[in-house]
Amino acid sequence: MSFNLQESYKQMNEGDVLLAYKGSITTELITNVLEVIETKLEDFNTASAIRKKVYNVLVETLQNLFHHIDDLPEEVKDEFDARFGVLVISREGDFYRISTGNFIYTPRVRPLKEKIDKINSLSRDELKDMYKFVLNHQKVSSKGGGGLGLIDIAKKTGNKMKYEFIKYNDEYYFFKLNVFVTVKHE
Repeated sequence: MSFNLQESYKQMNEGDVLLAYKGSITTELITNVLEVIETKLEDFNTASAIRKKVYNVLVETLQNLFHHIDDLPEEVKDEFDARFGVLVISREGDFYRISTGNFIYTPRVRPLKEKIDKINSLSRDELKDMYKFVLNHQKVSSKGGGGLGLIDIAKKTGNKMKYEFIKYNDEYYFFKLNVFVTVKHE
């Protein structure tokens, strides 16, 4: 079975979709997405505290996507813009779901999987401790972060992140990440 981006994107568009985008991830896009989502959350009559949480988690998720996108596989460079990514924000029952997708190099799959699994295994207090440890001991990476993004997302949402690595070819996988923000019964 080969990877089909259109099918994967279609699957990501479940629930009441507030915004769906696939294309080049730029700083201008991030600014526009944040403005649109802020308005849509108000239109949904989302409580102020939940709007703030969704917005903050979305900022962190978009920064992760922006800073950690790998080059595209040769076969799709003509089909997609550089810095290609997918973003879907939807409401599903008691959650807002923020989904991202991007190509990553095969050697990055295992460390990223291990990192997410570790973060997902921690309690709230353990996440706080890990955040403090990384903040005080990690060096800033060449991509601009110190490894705090996913920890911060887990701390803010209190929910487990769901992910999938879909093999594209020997050099690349397509990484899908789903982050859930619980909607307190409004």
